Amino acid sequence: MTMKDKLAKLAELEKQARAGGGEKRIQQQHAKGKLTARERIDLLLDPGSFEELDPFITHRATGFGLAERQYLGDAVVAGFGKIDGRVVFIYAQDFTVFGGTISEVSAQKACKVIDLALRKGAPIIAIWDSGGARIQEGVMSLYGVGEILLRNTLCSGVIPQLSVVMGPSAGGAVYSPAITDFVFMVKGTSQMYITGPDVIKAVISIDITHEELGGAKTHAEKSGVAHFISESEPDCLQSVRRLLSFLPQNNRETPPTIAPTDDPTRTDENLLNIIPDEPTKSYDMKQIITSVADNGDFMEVHQSFAPNLITGFARLNGKVVGIVAQQPAYMAGIIDINASVKGARFVRFCDAFNIPLVSFVDVPGFMPGPKEEQGGIIRHGAKFIYAYAESTVPKVTVITRKAYGGAYIVMSSKHLRGDINYAWPTAEIAVMGPEGAVNVIYREAIAKAKDGDKTRQKLVAEYKEGFAHPYLAAARGYIDDVIDPRVTRPKLIRALETLENPSDSTRPQKKHGNIPL
Repeated sequence: MTMKDKLAKLAELEKQARAGGGEKRIQQQHAKGKLTARERIDLLLDPGSFEELDPFITHRATGFGLAERQYLGDAVVAGFGKIDGRVVFIYAQDFTVFGGTISEVSAQKACKVIDLALRKGAPIIAIWDSGGARIQEGVMSLYGVGEILLRNTLCSGVIPQLSVVMGPSAGGAVYSPAITDFVFMVKGTSQMYITGPDVIKAVISIDITHEELGGAKTHAEKSGVAHFISESEPDCLQSVRRLLSFLPQNNRETPPTIAPTDDPTRTDENLLNIIPDEPTKSYDMKQIITSVADNGDFMEVHQSFAPNLITGFARLNGKVVGIVAQQPAYMAGIIDINASVKGARFVRFCDAFNIPLVSFVDVPGFMPGPKEEQGGIIRHGAKFIYAYAESTVPKVTVITRKAYGGAYIVMSSKHLRGDINYAWPTAEIAVMGPEGAVNVIYREAIAKAKDGDKTRQKLVAEYKEGFAHPYLAAARGYIDDVIDPRVTRPKLIRALETLENPSDSTRPQKKHGNIPL
């Protein structure tokens, strides 16, 4: 056989590999509003940058008629490429081949690129579209799932791991996205669940749709599994590219800095008018965040889950920061179980990947009540405290209005090693709000007074004058400065520049702590 013949054979095999499960199944994929694995990779990566690995590999199982059904590349497309010129590794499940199910071989392909990503120190992206472990392969498919889960765990905190769910993700394999750092889903076509609707109906006699059980909306709003949801697959892949623009390649690098196009000394008169004079009136904390961020650009994470807490990424003078903030416009910004878990996970991610933290605080406390107490608010709130306390990245805090009780402590206070803590003149720092404090301290005096309401109002006014301001905390050094709201942006930029490249942590040497999971 001549070289020409051999090249012709190679071209034919490459064509077969690119065909996946065949034209009919590709059309079925498109009819569902879904792209193929290769189309997704082409949309996500820089044009022409994808280098495929193992395109000719085939499954090894022979039972259940599998010996006669061989597809080059099996049910996953894997390799490496670039996003915005930076190297990433990727594997995308191919639903046109055996429903994208995980076989021994397809898992080995995925594990190969994960291992390469870890050695290189580059992000790994997994695109999920699969019915789970391949039943016909029995324990070998379970072996494959387990190997992926092991690598997800070992890579955690070392390289960014992104999971893009663009179809079903079912069974034990669904825990792989759950271990990774961020999960993306598409409305109407993405589902994640341990057991599907048919099994649930058979076992516990409950009728539920795929979308209700594990759709994008369910996981974005209720379970908190999904960090980002999109209307379409192209929008979703664009969000992946945007998120990576904020992230470093690995835990030894800093996030990418861009040339700033926004004046670092810029002030904003509008910041004087955001907080209402009435202390119980709400406002939108995102107005403050976008005001201080470079060009108002803020990528929110977990937008639909626990919206009483805001998390996300922005830049200050071209440098990436992680934002954690209360949202007074939702549940008054109180910290509940979901907000605690959301905040703790985000803070720990930023700490693992050298992203400084900026916290905007307006918090009335932790959520009271039997539902929260019995649901474990103590345990879950402790996660949030633990995350801030153990983090070693630069931490700058701005208290905009109120900061009461334990919630004041958790939000990157000096007592949890906050580096620089500012307060606006509107800030109130106390064990609890003036009304509640007066009702506790002066309960008997108010009850005995002839005009109890008038007495209570007088005592509340005295309490506000004596305690509901930032200057008592500033006198003790717990607040580094009380600042004019208009200069918040330049103050944050200068503080973060000063805190760059911190010396080694003073944390005790240990294998790891025992965070109250």
